[in-house]
Formats: sequence, C-alpha cells, structure tokens
Amino acid sequence: MRRLLTVLAAGVPLAAAVYLPTASAQTKDTFATTPSACSAPSVKAPAGTQVESVTAAAHEGGTIAGTGILGGSVSGVPAYCEVTVTLTHPGDNDHAKVRTWLPVTGWNGRFQGLGGAAYLAGDNNVGLGTAVKSGYAAVSTDAGVGDALDTSWALNGEGRVDTALLENFASRSQHEAAVVGKEVVDAVYGKRPAYSYFTGCSTGGRQGYMEAQRHPDDYDGIIADAPAVNWDEFEVATLWPQVVMNNEQTYPSQCEFTAFTNAAVKACDSLDGVKDGLVNDASRCDFDPRRLIGTKVLCQGEELTITAADATVVRKIWDGPRTTSGKKLWYGVPVGADIWALAAHTDPDADGSVVGSPFPVPAAWLKLWVAKDPSLDLSHITYSRFTQLFKQSQAEYDKVIGTDDPDLSGFRDSGGKLLTWHGEADQYIPTQGTVQYRQKVERELGGTKKVDDFYRLFLAPGTNHCGLNGLDGSADGLAALTAWVEHGKAPRTLPATLVDGQGQNVPRDLCSYPQVSRYRGHGDPAVASSFKCVSPSRH
Repeated sequence: MRRLLTVLAAGVPLAAAVYLPTASAQTKDTFATTPSACSAPSVKAPAGTQVESVTAAAHEGGTIAGTGILGGSVSGVPAYCEVTVTLTHPGDNDHAKVRTWLPVTGWNGRFQGLGGAAYLAGDNNVGLGTAVKSGYAAVSTDAGVGDALDTSWALNGEGRVDTALLENFASRSQHEAAVVGKEVVDAVYGKRPAYSYFTGCSTGGRQGYMEAQRHPDDYDGIIADAPAVNWDEFEVATLWPQVVMNNEQTYPSQCEFTAFTNAAVKACDSLDGVKDGLVNDASRCDFDPRRLIGTKVLCQGEELTITAADATVVRKIWDGPRTTSGKKLWYGVPVGADIWALAAHTDPDADGSVVGSPFPVPAAWLKLWVAKDPSLDLSHITYSRFTQLFKQSQAEYDKVIGTDDPDLSGFRDSGGKLLTWHGEADQYIPTQGTVQYRQKVERELGGTKKVDDFYRLFLAPGTNHCGLNGLDGSADGLAALTAWVEHGKAPRTLPATLVDGQGQNVPRDLCSYPQVSRYRGHGDPAVASSFKCVSPSRH
C-alpha cells in the first residue's frame, strides 16, 4: 500500500490495492493431474453469451509484471498454461476476455477467481501469478472494460450510459468467468476443481459480495475485503469532503488535516485499554475538532493557526454527507483515516484561489454515470445539488451495482463461507458501510450467531484501504477461509500484523464482529496474547 500511496502523492490516485493471497495459503496437497497439452479447449458459452474465440499459450513463468496503472510484480511463478476465452453478449457489441491460468505441475486441485480494482474489472497478472505460485488454477475477466482509471467506456457515442458494459462490470462478467474458468480447468486437467474460492479487495470485494448475492453456487468460499458495496451511495459520498470545502470556502492544508487526525487518534487511543496509536473502534471516537481551534501547526516551515472554519470542515467530513435539513445520507471519513486522500487541493495561488483535486473514481462516477455530463464542474456543487445527485445515484443504480442485498440465504444454503476484513482507517470506503451491511444481513437471517455460521467480518484498527495486503500490514485470509471451508474450522479471530503509532509492525488477532479487541491490563502490548475479544458494551 505504501507504493500505492506514493503513486497517490504523485498525482495518480487509485481506488484499490490488488488483493494478493499470501504464501501460507498454499497447500502441500497436489494432484497428479497435469495439462496434457496447452491447447485451446472446446468451451461452451455461458447462458446469454457467445464464444468469439478461444486461445491457449504456454508460459515459462518466472517474474510476472503487473499491467496498467497498478503495476507490481510477482517472482517465482512456475510454468503455466493460459487459456483466453473471449465472450460477447449478442446485441451488446461487447468483448469480455476471460483468462484462466493453470500451473503445469503442482496443481492443488483448487480454483481461484480474482477481483478487480477501481474501474478495473479483473486482475492485472500479479494476483494470477500469485495464485499459480500457490498451486491454484485461477481466472480473471476484464469484463470488456479498461484499466483502473479508464472510464472511456461509460457513455456511448450518443452520450448515454453503456448499460451493457456497466452490467458486465457490475455483475455478470464475474459470474461468467467462474463458469468458463471451471470449464477450462475440467477440459485441461480432466477433472473439475475440488474447491473454488474468490478473492478480492475494494472493487474486488464488491464483486465477491455480488457473487454471494446473485450466484451463490459459483464459489465455496469468498474473501471480500474492504468491499465497495453500497456503490451507488458511497461513491457519491466520497466527494463530500470536496463539496464541504467548496461550500464553506475553507481549505485546510494537508498538515492541518493531519493535525486533526493525530489529535483524534491520541484522544481515542485508549479505548482498547492501552495507548499504542491504534484506535480500536473508530466509530466510537467522539473527538470534537473544535478542541484544536487556535492550535499552531508547522507546515513546510510556515506556522499556521487552526481556525473555527477549519474545525467545521473537519467535523462535517467526519460526520459524513447530510441533506440541508440535516438528514444523514451516508457515512463520513473514519476518524483516524487520511482525510487528504479525499480532500486534496492545490495551494492558494497569488490571489488566494484554491482548486480542489477530487478523487478520480467518485468524480468519474458522478460526472459520467449520474450526471451524464463529462464537463460537469464539481467545484460548483451546492449542498442541495449534492443531495439531489446522491438520491439520483441511488434511484438509478442501486439495483444495478449497489451490491447491498442482505438476503444471503442462497449462499448460506449452498454451504458457502464469506470472510471479510475492513480497515478502521479506510480513507476511500467508509468502514461503517460494511458494518451496516453486516447488520442488515443479521436482521434478514436471524441474528449474529446464525450469520456467523457462514459470514464473518473482522475490523482492523489503524488500517487503511486494502492495507492488510502484505505491504503495510498483513492478514492471511485465504488460509483462514480454506480451513473454514474444507475443515469446518470457523475463524474466531483473524491473525494479522498491524502498524502501530510508532510505525512498528505488531501482531494482533482481529476480532469477529461485533466483538472488539481489548488489552488484558497486563503483558506486552506488542504481543497478540495481551489482548482479548470482548463485546463493545464492556468498554
């Protein structure tokens, strides 16, 4: 994630990190079955599609470079066969590529589907390479759209939303990839996978939830982290920091935003019984930003004084979007998260003018899919206009890409298991949106204990967007999921490595929602066993 944040600082922000299953997810179980030859198999078109082409290519492996703006690489990838199936939906003029990578030797009998990032529907090769390295046959689809920040496909030549490509991106292409990928595995190895898993973070997390909601038989287990569910709501909501600054005509500097965040973390740090720079339950942090009014902040050699107007902006950003009458629309930036990620702007010019720098993913969503106006000036959106656009996004796209259907009974009844972690300091997707979804599922399906039988959520203190992907911190969700699916061992906790307030890696056991972690009152805070999981009411 540090690499991604470096890209952000360079002015090329991204909405998501690629989910990379860690090495311990690999299994020693291998199947003697190997591809007889890397040749194009016969593929039956999934319902509603036609197969345009099927190709196969043998690859030696080695170091695989990630394509597109996400980049990255993975080394030590064994030789594999890549089968590419191009699908089209008759009448839609789309061309979705489904790529399946199959290890030449050492296949573990398992299948893994991979999700995307931002507007990238699938993997950029790094996740595929990591999966093959761990013994999986893996599949990914581009859904017929482009790279992470490519939105050229949003509107057709008549300026209307391309509903076919949006449907591909939102739901149907991932399902078709699962169908095609397993068919390819069967054709190449001569047997279907023993278990099928899906892994994704952010957009990939949303895709995982969509699979559980609409295609419950596609996967035995789903890892869907920092999920972009409630897409039609949170994408608009993440423009709120820009709307607030523009309407209040106040633009706190990055240093000032950091001062507010640091003060809040310091004030709420001890909620878990120990001061370690990690806010255990950000939703319960009630730090009042007005406490910093008059505080001096040194920023690039210049001393700034925090004003009441600055505090108002931060309060509104943390609180989240509301209507002009005060009705809450969605959740705000979590306390402890990097406010600047959504509230970036230029420095004042000679006449004091400031230009906001909206995060490109929600900016594109609002301009292209909601307003259908690529030239829309986001800096002129009033509070009332924001409410109108928010409700328009809900009305037009909730059923298309909202991914918030709480009825997971089909997935439950199919024996599926769903595992999610979400960072408490996620700067791009409000953590409380995921919590709200879990609560809706509990109301739909009979309460916490019944839902825990097949769906568990873990919140990670102090962790940013997709921040447990092995860079800033780590959590081996795939190992936990395979143990749950294949051996019935439900994860009571999820072992993770977090980054504390001093920048040090510390082991922690993430607690299964709704429990939270609390210091036992003795022992080294840098040791996971010094904490226990308790009900939030005991704080």
